[in-house]
Amino acid sequence: MATTTAPLEPMAESPQALREVTHWIDGRKVSGTSGRTANVYNPATGKVQATVPLANQAELNTAVESSLRAFPAWAAQPPLRRARVMFRFRELFEAHLDEIAALITSEHGKVLSDAKGEATRGLEVVEFATGIPQLLKGEFSESVGTGIDSWSMRQPLGVVAGITPFNFPAMVPMWMFPVAIACGNAFLLKPSERDPSASILIAELLKEAGLPDGIFNVIHGDKLAVDGILEHPSIKAVSFVGSTPIAEYVYQRGTQHGKRVQALGGAKNHMIVMPDADMDQAADALVGAAYGSAGERCMAISVAVAVGNHTADILATKVEERIANLIVAPGTDPRSEMGPLVTGIHLDKVRSYIAAGSAEGAELRVDGRAAALPEGAGFFLGPSLFDHVKPDMSIYREEIFGPVLGVVRARDFDTALALVNDHEYGNGAAIFTRDGDTARAFANGVQAGMVGINVPIPVPMAFHSFGGWKRSLFGDHAMHGPEGVRFYTRIKTVTSRWPTGIRAGVDTTMPTLG
Repeated sequence: MATTTAPLEPMAESPQALREVTHWIDGRKVSGTSGRTANVYNPATGKVQATVPLANQAELNTAVESSLRAFPAWAAQPPLRRARVMFRFRELFEAHLDEIAALITSEHGKVLSDAKGEATRGLEVVEFATGIPQLLKGEFSESVGTGIDSWSMRQPLGVVAGITPFNFPAMVPMWMFPVAIACGNAFLLKPSERDPSASILIAELLKEAGLPDGIFNVIHGDKLAVDGILEHPSIKAVSFVGSTPIAEYVYQRGTQHGKRVQALGGAKNHMIVMPDADMDQAADALVGAAYGSAGERCMAISVAVAVGNHTADILATKVEERIANLIVAPGTDPRSEMGPLVTGIHLDKVRSYIAAGSAEGAELRVDGRAAALPEGAGFFLGPSLFDHVKPDMSIYREEIFGPVLGVVRARDFDTALALVNDHEYGNGAAIFTRDGDTARAFANGVQAGMVGINVPIPVPMAFHSFGGWKRSLFGDHAMHGPEGVRFYTRIKTVTSRWPTGIRAGVDTTMPTLG
């Protein structure tokens, strides 16, 4: 069934108009010196719109040295002063939200309204970080022994780094640096080279907000920069979001070099649909969760588990009907509901999964490759829908990261839950049902870090923490919220006694405070 599309608007780009994205080091834009660059595409046209430098070790070292110089004074600032900088940044970010969203749409391709939503969700973490004076409060115990008091405090780690993916060029970095900086650390960001420009605007806004030079640096790069971060002896912690193979690599390499690491990996998020669910609500939710941002979300629903054949028949038909009316167009088109994929290489990869699903025997009810798409060289693909997907198929086992939804049929709730729990990923999972007992059993029994009940994409608010289970998360801490504060600080416990009335003398036994 064809997907509704809109004509591709002509773009004014030309090779002569290419702009240069820069690094941000020690409070200013710095051109690359490595001699290596990558192209930044406009996914809606397929044309190169900018070049981005790929850092070498010397450039990374310069950024880290800048952070090391700035860190002691920043860490010594009272948390309230750090919070005020975050509050001023919040005001500036909100004032420039449309500009940031336009950069995201231009380089990632997602619909402009989706880009604004991404920026808004990132802003929520900044708002959380402005409460850092409260969040850093320790515990105090008076008179743990005669004349002895004990208390705890949380102190920053030093220079920390974030390595972030292409699909959320503003939001994912903002899961990291607001909390890290508010806790007193210096932060080095290595964003995706596919859509790097939002990070530089963010750096400019942080400087305008009063953040000292060197506390936030941006280095663009590829694997060379990633390995440099993981091996640099002065970087104390690394946050990462990306695919599971790379997340595992980052975790292993970083921890081998003595770093604290949180590495969020891939996902294969399931949504169980029970026979008693509101089928129109479930179908609406599935279309939004599967095809929003062209499926390039780590919390996208890519598997619908329908309980019972009757449920599956109704659900698949309703989803198919909605796909027929989905508007695929450039993200700048106000009518657009789904934009292009981020690169031509990724487009080819997703198309290959559609071919594999058909070859493996799944029923391809809607073929996104056959959709009438905008003219031009953009990286567009229509939404695809498979039915009768089996657990041994590659389109079920592997993360596609594109607009492809598979329907799996289960005979009962227990079978559906076991299916979810048997998968190697455990990022998010959802259930649609009217039955409270079933919902409670699902919430308690599902092996996933984030759970939705009649909510398809259960991304936590900033004052909770984001993170999956199993091979969706490597490390002991989730991101932002209370877990973020714990990750970017280390606890110190002080036990004190003043010498008045204490008899002198050496005691070599194990100290007791009674």
